[in-house]
Amino acid sequence: MTDLPPSIDSDRLDRLAEVAVRVGLNLQPGQNLVISASTGTLPLVRRVAAAAYRAGAGLVTPMLTDEAVTLARFTNAGEASFDVAPGWLFDGLAAALDQNTAQMSIRGDDPMLLAEQDPAKVARQGKANSIASRPALERITRFDVNWTVLAYPGTAWARQVFPHLTEEEAVASLAEAIFAASRVNKADPVSAWTAHSAALRARTDWLNGQAFHALHYTGPGTDLTIGLADGHKWQGGSSTSRNGIICNPNIPTEEVFTTPHAQRVDGVVKATKPLAHQGNVIDGIEVRFEAGRIVDARAKSGEDAFKKLISIDDGAARLGEVALVPHSSPISQSGVLFYNTLFDENAASHIALGQCYSECFMQSDLTKEQVASQGGNSSLIHVDWMIGSGEIDIDGLDANGDSTPVMRQGEWAS
Repeated sequence: MTDLPPSIDSDRLDRLAEVAVRVGLNLQPGQNLVISASTGTLPLVRRVAAAAYRAGAGLVTPMLTDEAVTLARFTNAGEASFDVAPGWLFDGLAAALDQNTAQMSIRGDDPMLLAEQDPAKVARQGKANSIASRPALERITRFDVNWTVLAYPGTAWARQVFPHLTEEEAVASLAEAIFAASRVNKADPVSAWTAHSAALRARTDWLNGQAFHALHYTGPGTDLTIGLADGHKWQGGSSTSRNGIICNPNIPTEEVFTTPHAQRVDGVVKATKPLAHQGNVIDGIEVRFEAGRIVDARAKSGEDAFKKLISIDDGAARLGEVALVPHSSPISQSGVLFYNTLFDENAASHIALGQCYSECFMQSDLTKEQVASQGGNSSLIHVDWMIGSGEIDIDGLDANGDSTPVMRQGEWAS
């Protein structure tokens, strides 16, 4: 293929595509695949399609967005445009997932694309998209099918991450960072992923054996107790989707995660890394929870955007995920701030506002009502932000309040 900038290694991009299909999706012969991506990531989309067909895919269908078209809307569209979204498209995606179609998302957009646009319009179109995409999101968070997310080093994204380099150098540096984090620099990436998933599984097995009632976080600006959902289950690395296929939903991943109890979160917590969301860099987040809900929220920058985010619906101010990541993770040690949650969430322990993953329960196939009764949160959003560092201690609490060390100074205690 001749579509690739010279600053990106073609062989390693091919290997990333193979890892995405074989490890990320574990695509099965005859299975269809839908790819959600932007036109700026087409070099990887095309390589994934080729790898998928080599693996026996029935049909590969790309669903593409375009940054220039997105900006054209904000420049030229009337007011009513920002309250509508293509629900028919997301309904079609939901129907495809119901037919056992695998789903892949490829990230690579400019994280600051909407930075200069009217924040009210950005918020309105974000809410409209969240409402319209709910049918598809529900199937993803239920883990109905094998799905995965990975990244391509888009030019504007690279300039944001490495602003002091030339454009070519920035793209090359971001590509190298993606390849390293995705383990495609290894001699045998598939074996490397197998070993990594086994290490994460050992962590989840220990946590599930402990069956903690809550986690207690302490550190600079943080004294937070996160109750865990009744019958919660820790996940990490490779997981089995409801269609019976073992896949890795995130490439890269360094986390183990579960569902918190939406009504049992109390205390204060301070973000340890900025959050890039819809063209805003929200930095210095500090919040206070009472009975599971954020009752006070502040940020050094982007505070208005953060407050709009947590007011989208009732569940937006509650937690849907809690994840543990050691401070020594490769992404953390790289020292790179990616302005992309797929990577930044794997540099630090984090929490997510909004929708929970209903897969994170010991009992499978729970109804919506059962998930809610056991503490699972429901929302139009799912937004991760980082609260871990080398200064954070985490203890597991049993139902009597007795504690067991889980992390000390950002590292596993045992």
